[in-house]
Amino acid sequence: MKTVRHLSSFLFLLLTLGLTLGPVTHAQENTPAPVALESPHAPAEAPATPPLPAEPESTAAPEAGTAEVADAPVAAEGEMRELGSTEGQEPAVAEEQDSDSEQQHSRRRQGNERVSFGSDSILAAGDEAEAVISILGSSTSAGKVQEAVVSVLGSSRVTGGTVGDSVVSVMGNTYVNGHVQGEVVAVLGNIELGPEAIVDGEMVCVGGQITRDPKAVVRGNVQNIAVAGRHFDFSALTTWFTECVLYARPLAFHRDLFWAWMVAAGFLGFYVLIALLAPGGVVKCAETLEQRPGSSLLAALLTLLLTPVAYILLALLCFIAIGFVLIPVFSLGLFLAAIFGKIVMLAWLGRRFTKLLGDGPLAHPVFGVLIGGTIVLGLYTVPVLGFITYKLLGILGLGVVVYTIIRQIEASRPPKPVAVPAPAARDQMVAGLAGSTEAMPPPVSAAPPVISAVTLPRAGFWIRIAATLLDVVLVGILFGLLEGMLGWLFSFGGAFPLWFAVYNVAMWATKGTTIGGIVCGLKVVRLDDRPLDWSVAVVRALGAFLSLAVAGLGFIWVAFDDEKQSWHDKIAGTTIVKVPKGTALL
Repeated sequence: MKTVRHLSSFLFLLLTLGLTLGPVTHAQENTPAPVALESPHAPAEAPATPPLPAEPESTAAPEAGTAEVADAPVAAEGEMRELGSTEGQEPAVAEEQDSDSEQQHSRRRQGNERVSFGSDSILAAGDEAEAVISILGSSTSAGKVQEAVVSVLGSSRVTGGTVGDSVVSVMGNTYVNGHVQGEVVAVLGNIELGPEAIVDGEMVCVGGQITRDPKAVVRGNVQNIAVAGRHFDFSALTTWFTECVLYARPLAFHRDLFWAWMVAAGFLGFYVLIALLAPGGVVKCAETLEQRPGSSLLAALLTLLLTPVAYILLALLCFIAIGFVLIPVFSLGLFLAAIFGKIVMLAWLGRRFTKLLGDGPLAHPVFGVLIGGTIVLGLYTVPVLGFITYKLLGILGLGVVVYTIIRQIEASRPPKPVAVPAPAARDQMVAGLAGSTEAMPPPVSAAPPVISAVTLPRAGFWIRIAATLLDVVLVGILFGLLEGMLGWLFSFGGAFPLWFAVYNVAMWATKGTTIGGIVCGLKVVRLDDRPLDWSVAVVRALGAFLSLAVAGLGFIWVAFDDEKQSWHDKIAGTTIVKVPKGTALL
């Protein structure tokens, strides 16, 4: 650039000199100077001058040189224009080339992140990426990373190359054997630096241990934060996350998971000890599951759904200071019941095999728990199925224990008094026997049986469900027929529950049952044996919405209630009885 500037200055001086000497040269020429480069409106040509006397040849050379000097300004001016334009264009072209290269480099980097979920991210040597990120997996980089290398529930490894930002591992280990321009972080994991590691920023390890090669270079601060006053080796826990949690199973066959198998064996030994100390309770709960599997399953579902409701009610009692005492007691009881339920489920599973051996010593629940526990440990190693087995055993076991306790409470109650016939009926029967020799009166037609909540058996859960399903199908067909004519009124978009309730109220108030109840032989009666009127029918229908609102628990309550009453039955003072065959319900 300096050469161009000097050349431009030289040409400018040359042009000035030419313009200064131009008139002198023009006066000495025989012919006028060329006017091709002058203004298009040049003045008229001057008259020809008389020829001068001839001069020697020595004077011809200066004239030629002068003509060359006269022509030089025009050429110099053209060259200066070309050089000036080149000088102005060169920086712009250079800037455009730099901008284009940056845009191309940015486009190459954009979208070049290595991100994976549930698997590992690997950047090979010689490759380049914006970032290397793994969630539920490990990240390995041997190339050039513009930003960070991150692993969540996995390990981060930099085996070479450079990292422009940080290297982070959460619940995993961090290994660095390259150049990291940012920080190196491990949360609940270990940090290891190789001989070629260079860390420009800080190095932070939370809860784990730091292993550093003597040749490694760390230019920032080193912070090793302890957890509970100690630095742990979380490699075994990381292996459990990668080999078990990611596969939805509690156990796996791995050399670093020996501690997990020891924990499982310890729990199994504890379960065997409880079965040895309380064999009667274990057998009683296992027999409940064997004899009443449907009710046990229903009890498990109810326990699962009602536990949050119980905690909400106990939280409301905190305002009167009782909840602060009841919540810990309830939680402890639930915890102990869950542990005992797990023992019961292992014993129930083992009894499938010990029953085949008869009633000998192997029928003891200890052997059942041991056999069932061994089978369950094997199931725990199967992906997905292991997690499902673990949760099902806990839920079913807790429900079986709760249901067994309820049955024991019911069995401890005194039996209900047996209904005796009325005095009038007893006297009539005695008189008939005493006067057998007298003339018998003519036979009269038998009176219809009295439908009463005291004398007739009450309907259970499943027969009620069957009758309700029949009513739903019937009303649904009716709505389907009417929807074409009065679609705005009989549409299913929210109006069906209302009209279904109206149907039930009308049938209860007029006939004491519904069409589904007629098919199943059921009738709604009041506990005081008074007629079922419209007010009671409306109250029962409104209570049914409450029974349905809490996940249908009000309807399921029939399966556990001694009086076979749902929530809306208790609200309205009604129940459903089974009428004898042949009894007219219309």
